[in-house]
Amino acid sequence: MKLNAFVIEDEPMARKNLIKTLKVHFPDISVIGSSDSVAGSVEWLKTHNGDDAAHPAPHVIFMDVELSDGNAFQIFDMVDINAHVIMTTAYDNYAVKAFEVNSLDYLLKPIEIDSLRRAIGRAESMAELPSSVRKPVQVPPSSRKTKFLVRLNDRILPVNTRDIAYFYSEAKSSYIVTYDSHSYVLDDSLDTIEQSLDHDKFFRISRNCIISEDAIDSVTKLMGSRLRLTPRKGITAYTDLTVSRARVDNFMSWLEE
Repeated sequence: MKLNAFVIEDEPMARKNLIKTLKVHFPDISVIGSSDSVAGSVEWLKTHNGDDAAHPAPHVIFMDVELSDGNAFQIFDMVDINAHVIMTTAYDNYAVKAFEVNSLDYLLKPIEIDSLRRAIGRAESMAELPSSVRKPVQVPPSSRKTKFLVRLNDRILPVNTRDIAYFYSEAKSSYIVTYDSHSYVLDDSLDTIEQSLDHDKFFRISRNCIISEDAIDSVTKLMGSRLRLTPRKGITAYTDLTVSRARVDNFMSWLEE
């Protein structure tokens, strides 16, 4: 299977060498773009999200961590990433963070060809799976959170999970929105939150939002194969409740279960 790749690397020579290595040793990998910065990567990914055939989305992203204008993990807070991410860095202290954002592999520079072959093999295997199979791993009942602690001024309050309509992130912060439309700040990232939820009841519709099935009133089809969700009466939509194109099939399967 031919895979489209996007390379994020701030060192010109390292970027050039990686692209050349992919071209020479991995003919099934087609590099369709590259960037040296957080801002440039976000801009490119927003226009290559799969909605436009002229701007195809990448299947895999090779991502350096320390970029010219910041840290690559900032990208995950600013744009929905549905591609498989392979981290490429000279530092080993980002490994835990890399796997928190579901990176497929973590390669230390200088990158060995065998390590690169292993990572690309994983990406190819995942790409060959039907979209309905590529679902988040279900959380064991014993690990699911029944409540979240939130900050309200100088107080810390418990909010029961059954009272939560959706979670969303904005400007590097995460929020809970309850069925009575109260909004609270959370310290955890959406990636961490997702890992503690019952996936039969909650679904991550985009990089920035996780919604409860009971909070959904109706679903509207949009252009570009996306879906717009309307929350039940009384629930305020503080964020965009649109199912990203890459998650539509899994979302519809989840909704029908």
